Amino acid sequence: MENYYCAIVSGLQKIRESKLCKAIRGGLFFVMICITQAFASDSYAQSTRLSLNIENQPLQKILEVIEEQTEFRFMYDATVVDVHQRKSIQCKDQPVTKILDDIFKDSGISYKIDDRQIALSRSEIRSSYQQTSQQQRTVTGTVTDQRGEPLPGATVVIKGTTQGTVTDAKGNYSLSNVPGDATLVFSFVGMETQEINVGNKTKINVTMQEEAVALQEVVAVGYGTQRRESLTGSLQVVKSDKLKDITTPSTENLLNGKVPGVYVASGSGQPGSTGAILIRGKSTINGSTDPLWVIDGVIVGSSPGALNPADIETLTVLKDAASTAIYGSQGANGVIVVTTKKPLVDKLSVNFSMKGGGTRLNNGNLKVMNGAELYDYYKSFSNAEQISFPRWNEDLRNSNFDWWKFASQTGVIQDYNMSVSGGSAQLKSLLSVGIYDEKGAVKGYDYTRYNFLFKTDYTPFEWLTFKPYLYGSKNDIDDRQHSVAAMYSNLPWDSPYDENGNIIGHYSDKWVNSNSTNYVYDLQWDFAKSTTYEFSGNFDFDLRFTDWLTFSSVNNFRYSGYPYNSYTDPRSSGGMGVKGRIYEYQSNVTRRYTNQLLKLNKVLNGVHSLNALLGYEFNDYHSKNISATGVGFVPGFQILDVTSKPEAVTGSISEWAVQSMFANVNYSYNNRYLGQLSLRRDGASNFGDNAKYGNFFSISGGWNIHQEAFFNVDWINQLKLRASYGSVGNRPSSLYPQYDLYSVSQTYNENPGALISQIGNKDLTWEKTYTTGIGLDASFLDRLRLTFDYYEKNTSNLLYRVPVSGLTGVTSIWRNVGEVRNRGFEAIVGADIIKNKNLLWTFDGNIGLNRNKVTKLYGEKTEIIVGDGVGIAGSANILLKPGLDADSWYLREWAGVDPQTGSPLWYKTVKDEKGNVTRETTNKYEEADQVVTGTFTPKFFGGFSTNLVWKQFDMNAVFGYSVGGKIYNYTRQEYDSDGAYTDRNQMKLMSGWKRWEKPGDIATHPLPAYNNSSNSNKASSRYLEDGTYLKLRSLSFGYNFSLPKYHISNLRIYLNGENLLTFTGYSGVDPEIPPYDNKIVGVTTTVYPSTRKFIAGINLTF
Repeated sequence: MENYYCAIVSGLQKIRESKLCKAIRGGLFFVMICITQAFASDSYAQSTRLSLNIENQPLQKILEVIEEQTEFRFMYDATVVDVHQRKSIQCKDQPVTKILDDIFKDSGISYKIDDRQIALSRSEIRSSYQQTSQQQRTVTGTVTDQRGEPLPGATVVIKGTTQGTVTDAKGNYSLSNVPGDATLVFSFVGMETQEINVGNKTKINVTMQEEAVALQEVVAVGYGTQRRESLTGSLQVVKSDKLKDITTPSTENLLNGKVPGVYVASGSGQPGSTGAILIRGKSTINGSTDPLWVIDGVIVGSSPGALNPADIETLTVLKDAASTAIYGSQGANGVIVVTTKKPLVDKLSVNFSMKGGGTRLNNGNLKVMNGAELYDYYKSFSNAEQISFPRWNEDLRNSNFDWWKFASQTGVIQDYNMSVSGGSAQLKSLLSVGIYDEKGAVKGYDYTRYNFLFKTDYTPFEWLTFKPYLYGSKNDIDDRQHSVAAMYSNLPWDSPYDENGNIIGHYSDKWVNSNSTNYVYDLQWDFAKSTTYEFSGNFDFDLRFTDWLTFSSVNNFRYSGYPYNSYTDPRSSGGMGVKGRIYEYQSNVTRRYTNQLLKLNKVLNGVHSLNALLGYEFNDYHSKNISATGVGFVPGFQILDVTSKPEAVTGSISEWAVQSMFANVNYSYNNRYLGQLSLRRDGASNFGDNAKYGNFFSISGGWNIHQEAFFNVDWINQLKLRASYGSVGNRPSSLYPQYDLYSVSQTYNENPGALISQIGNKDLTWEKTYTTGIGLDASFLDRLRLTFDYYEKNTSNLLYRVPVSGLTGVTSIWRNVGEVRNRGFEAIVGADIIKNKNLLWTFDGNIGLNRNKVTKLYGEKTEIIVGDGVGIAGSANILLKPGLDADSWYLREWAGVDPQTGSPLWYKTVKDEKGNVTRETTNKYEEADQVVTGTFTPKFFGGFSTNLVWKQFDMNAVFGYSVGGKIYNYTRQEYDSDGAYTDRNQMKLMSGWKRWEKPGDIATHPLPAYNNSSNSNKASSRYLEDGTYLKLRSLSFGYNFSLPKYHISNLRIYLNGENLLTFTGYSGVDPEIPPYDNKIVGVTTTVYPSTRKFIAGINLTF
């Protein structure tokens, strides 16, 4: 293993030096070394033994039993191979080859074993096909899937005959004595059958398309896998080919609009920005709403970290109790299970992808004024005569510096990925390396990330498999970024340069806003740099006691390091007061994780299928942070050692641990009646001593109606009902809420001392969510697919920091304060609109809606007023009250503009002497009372896509939408301030807006005034806006080549546009608000704008 590690580190160093060619050579050399270590051994087929007792059952049922008890998968074309004939088999501890010989005897079926795949075909019979005058020939070729991967075991038959063959491990076939006027039929399990006329061709390569319904598909679930047809929970799988439409280093952003009920707040346009995810509504008011991420069986926390999107094979989103209860206290917000790519067997496969392009800022509907527009705006002030700055004259109309254009550029993206995979059934390995580099569309910000992934499966004995796993990444950020805030706020009358092209200093009398600093002056020296290291190593193994009982062990260690330093020059605005500042920060985090699983997979009498597991899990976290700030130094020196005075030194250590016992049982009767039971007990270090352990469970069932004997509806391919009920939990974000804590960093008269900083709550307990769900899965005519889900989530013991009197020095205490409910509906529809051998046109869409309500508050409080999540003074509030959405805005209600005076108006509540309550208008802000004015939660949201494949061409378009929900546009408080802010630029009026000018005007904006004191720009429902939008997220065009002469099985070139169009009435930059402090919020602040991307790429498979 040490040799592997050294080779990986060496490979990464080469990538850094060349970023491409040396990385390819290094990767190929490394994996070839791994593959050549394989030595000869008995095959899996020869060593696998079974005991069966099956009487007079269809051959198909016997094959399913073998699949349940082994790792074999059968592949065949049901139109060629008769699997409905009945057979009996009685054997004890027999090799699988002997069993196959017995059941296929006199059946007219032959088989071919390729590792764990068994291809069935019709036994060779002399063809009765009479040769015509056409000359017979030998036809060869390769059969691949849509990604260019070879398909071993595909059936190739001359139509109308029994003459045929199957493809080998590399997808190749050779069929002799083929008449020129024959038609070849290509088939493969899970793929659409294709027919091709031979004509004068001797080489025919075929790309198979996936079938609309793949009930035998195996999907990742909690601590294992299941066949899709046997699932009882609500989940959705997103495969790698659906994740390629977005160019991003952030895994979170890949899910936007692809899964119903999953709301994604995309990251901003800044390179490396990550998004935040909310699954099925908000089940907490103060804790994290992030889902749990599980990568290749390892719980990694609330973020996937720096996982390379190119390494992902599937993302499985688990949403209901049946799917998430097995994760107990960590599953309340849903679970995302990531499966990375696996090594292939019996072939050396090399995949290389390269894409690059440009990015441009998209400021949406927020357009700031130019010099002339801003001058005319000032002239319209009711008190324009009070404008007093020295340069106030009409020449300002011609003074127009474009800060937006000055600070922005065409950003550049480069993304390179290569994977090499191969080996034998005994030893197979995969190495993947990647480089992502992006220069921001706002000047001065560069982001570079390096990734590697190495996986090996080694089976020295048929009962033992080792699975070592290494993953690593390195992110570099060089931050000399231009000010995003200045792009909006700086006056167009002020230029960063004087008439001679020299940079203007701070507080210059050459600026209209002479009290402002010039950030361009600071950029001559100031900068920040950071690097994030992330490494993860597994030593996993499986012990196979029998063909139905296995012990699996997952053992993981993760490390992340984050060194950061910033330099503030003595000449800059931030450093001149202290003669320069240097800041250094270092964070080191380690996590240990292990689970030990005993798995049972047994089929009894061919109809009773039992899948169970019993497990133990331990997960702990250790973080150590240290920071130091020094001030006073000679310009140019950039290390702490040169500072003359320490300004601050801080450090901290944080730890927590969770251990768990759990069990899960899945039962299926004849693949018709399905049941599942999950139990889990968690103990967590950050709960009170009186409530340290929690119990969680789920029970669910399903009915495959289409498997019933009475169900004879040919046009319905699948019809399944599902139902589930269970519980999951959530923990507080604080590590030690149960303890009284003291701060020992306080001083009094320069003497150290201790001061209480937290009052503990020993009775603090879990947030617990009980979820009920029902669902329906259906497919029709091999073309139409539907999924419907309804759910109700009831969360009790909401965790919240309750404010308390600050007399003791403590201002809040953790308590369980109430209950909240989420109800929702989700639907998925997929259709193959046109499907033939030359053209495939598909459509997929999803919709999700969620209704949230606070149902109860504990204690004497009837309501709780909280902030908007961004912490800006004077912004909006949110009201928590039974009967209301947990994201209900609590604001003064805007009443518009007085048509006669142009004054702003708000509503106030008036009660007469009889107690009758009415709402009246007032022009005094302080008289208006706060009321509920809407909610951030959208009415419904989702996405849809269409894909068109014509011969070698393909086209894909992905859309996202959201309807309803109120966004609080805080930026308008500053940039649409009616003259209150005279030190910053203002936004142009949107279409349909009107500013009051004279009596009788019906206007949306009051009469502006210099240094406006009417409070019209204070927090109110005036700045609440509809968040509805429709987005064209991506549009791509591609062409696929097959170049076997150059050993290239597939070559794809493509063009892709991202974030191309947005239709919305929202006046801000983007109605999809980036997360704030990793939390989803409904408030728009001054953020890095989203970007449009134009990408060209190439994918190669050797």
